[in-house]
Parts: sequence; C-alpha cells; structure tokens
Amino acid sequence: MSVYTPHLAPVVVLAFLGTVFLLILSIFVGLVGILRKSRRIALSGIAACVSIVVAYGSVLLGLSLLSHDVELPQGAWKYFCEIDCHIAYAVGPVQVTSAPQEELVGRKRDNKIVIVLLKTWFDPTTISPHRGDGPLTPSERKIRLIDRGGRQFAESPRSAALLAIEGRHTTPLRTPLRPGESYVSYLVFEVPPESRDFRLLVTSAEDLDSALWGHEVSPFHGKAYFEIRGTKSALSQFPATL
Repeated sequence: MSVYTPHLAPVVVLAFLGTVFLLILSIFVGLVGILRKSRRIALSGIAACVSIVVAYGSVLLGLSLLSHDVELPQGAWKYFCEIDCHIAYAVGPVQVTSAPQEELVGRKRDNKIVIVLLKTWFDPTTISPHRGDGPLTPSERKIRLIDRGGRQFAESPRSAALLAIEGRHTTPLRTPLRPGESYVSYLVFEVPPESRDFRLLVTSAEDLDSALWGHEVSPFHGKAYFEIRGTKSALSQFPATL
C-alpha cells in the first residue's frame, strides 16, 4: 500500500503557478486602470483578482472536505513529491522503553520513550529518463507522534544522546539521496506513561504546500498516518547523565 501527497503533483503545481501568474496579471491591470484613472479598467482588474482567488480557494477547500484520514500499516510507503521525483517514507520496528530512573527537570520520572525506525527511499521509478543520477536533498518534514487522546509529541531534544547510549546510528532526514538509495533514521519521543495507541504523522514543513490542491497540509485536508505498533523491548535503562 502506498499514498502520494499530493496526487497528480505536476498538474497541481502548474495550476498553482498559473493562478499566481493570473493574479499578478490582474493586479497589473488594476494598477494600470488606477494610473489612467479608468474606473472600468481598475474594477475589471480587481474583479478578476477576486474571482481567481475565490475559484482557486473553492477547489482547494472542496478537495480538502472530500478527503479523509488514512492509516498506513507498518511497511507501507508514503510518498512526497519533489517536483521531478518522489521521496518515500515507511515505518519499521517500534520499541518502547522506560525513561531514566532519576527524575528529569520538567519531566515525570516514569515517562516512556518511544523509538520509531523510519526509512527514507528515493524511488528511482518516479524520475524522468533525462534527470540523471544527481543527488537530491529531501525537503523539510514535520514529524509528530500522536496518542489515542490526540496529544501530539515532537521529537525529544535528547534524541542524539539517548540513541548514542544504545549504540544506534541515525541518519538525518535531510541527507541527500541518489535515485534508488535509502537510509534509516531513528525518531525518539518522550511521552507520559498513560499514552498509548500511537500514530506517526510525517508531513511537509513547507508553508507553501498548504496552498496546493489536494495536499494533506492544506486547510481541513485529511492526513495519512503511520500505524505504530509498540513493542516493549529489553532496552537498557537510560542513565540520567544526559
């Protein structure tokens, strides 16, 4: 199973760029009308501008309201468009362990630590024959772990130290890839002990994507979540020297 976000990405991007061009043209017409003191031309430019915004916004909102949340099972791929290719993500094994025994500043001593394996892959079947083998740096991602109560948790600021103690090597999510290459990253979250039934949300962190038709970060659009199946592991207790 795989999910693309957004669907028909090249068409969506062209629609956005075309709309921006028409808006600029409408604003230019309006300014010309104002400079020439022509009420008719000025109003025509303003009316065209408003009509374009309403039409584009209606499609954007309509697609969002027709969408729904999707839950991806472990191993399923979620694709992100990078214009000329696609980067895919999948969740692997998940481990849950206890936090350090000693109380940490601002945290309960019985917090749980959730470690999620996330695989990043540059799908070579999504590029054109003329693109070549050049490396690609994936766009910025926003990552949240969400529990059954809807609470969202960002990655722990102690992720690097916690993983180092366990001897785990993690690759930064923005590490460049060539077509066909992949790497593994470990995401570490510290959550309250009562949190359970988790889902992982990996979305675009680019503000401009919220204006694209059918993109999951657009207003009111459904999201594609990764299903998280936590497994209590025999990981050693993390010391409080972090």
